Amino acid sequence: MPISPNNRRELGDGFSICPLPVGLWQLSGGHGVIDNEAATESLFDYLDDGYTTLDMADHYGPAEDIYGEFRRRLRERRGDHPTHAVQAMTKWCPSPGPMDREVVEQAIGVSLKRMDVDCLDVLQFHWWDYDDTRYLDALGHMADLQAEGRIGHLALTNFDSIHLARIAESGIRVISNQVQYSLVDRRPEREQLAVCQEHDIRLLTYGTLCGGLISERYIDSDEPRPSDLETNSKKKYKRMVDAWGGWDLFQRLLTGLATIAQRHEVGLANVATRAILDQDRVAGVIVGCRLGLTEHRAENARVFDFTLDEQDWAVIDETTEGHRDLLDSIGDCGDEYRE
Repeated sequence: MPISPNNRRELGDGFSICPLPVGLWQLSGGHGVIDNEAATESLFDYLDDGYTTLDMADHYGPAEDIYGEFRRRLRERRGDHPTHAVQAMTKWCPSPGPMDREVVEQAIGVSLKRMDVDCLDVLQFHWWDYDDTRYLDALGHMADLQAEGRIGHLALTNFDSIHLARIAESGIRVISNQVQYSLVDRRPEREQLAVCQEHDIRLLTYGTLCGGLISERYIDSDEPRPSDLETNSKKKYKRMVDAWGGWDLFQRLLTGLATIAQRHEVGLANVATRAILDQDRVAGVIVGCRLGLTEHRAENARVFDFTLDEQDWAVIDETTEGHRDLLDSIGDCGDEYRE
């Protein structure tokens, strides 16, 4: 069953999205060989099933180009109106350096051309080095481009709480911050949530299924070796599981989630996704997709068929008891990228 339009959520300032944005990081490599033609055509299936929001970046391989080709085909086959029903969020992740108007404008121009649009719906900005304060210069120029109609909404990705607040307090309006958030990694609740509440900022989350590790497939399984993990996502989030508490604790979590899933007659991944969707300020949980290789549209849409109650949360709390504090060992949101 397609996702109902009634399930849309506001990301900010009147801009609404599907709460399960299609994540295109998997197009950047390490997730199997992607056929661009098959990937482009598969986006029609996602659109028809209610997955109207896409999340990509300037460095996600051919993601922006695939989206641009999809838009051209959508216009050819269905006219101009359906293109307005699609929301495309991209990212700009520059290396630190001069951030004058020309540098920013040129970078934005590349995404506009690749995506075949006159205005980027949402531009999410990432910055590697907080000691280099030119990120404020970059955001200032992006705000100017927004005023000129080339960017619809400004947002951030992987900013920590201190710098998220600094940007908001500088007068630059950002509607969201994209961060890692799952039942394994609940760091956003510690400090970032308060900043988001104060400045009316939403969260977009990724890693909510730990790259596919939160799955029935791994219940009662031996701890996988690196060579057993077939995608970059699973390798990445296995390290996060190790930092959080290890494989035995993770098995406890999977078993608890399976119990809840059985009670509601849904999938284990639905429970883990719903748990984060229900958190304050969360506008969407990004679902990573290997376009043209695998798809779980019908299964993922079942997240809207049930709600979690106090009994369910008691199980979740019990099965995660004793985990390590990732805020202490890794740092705040996004700090894992700035070691």
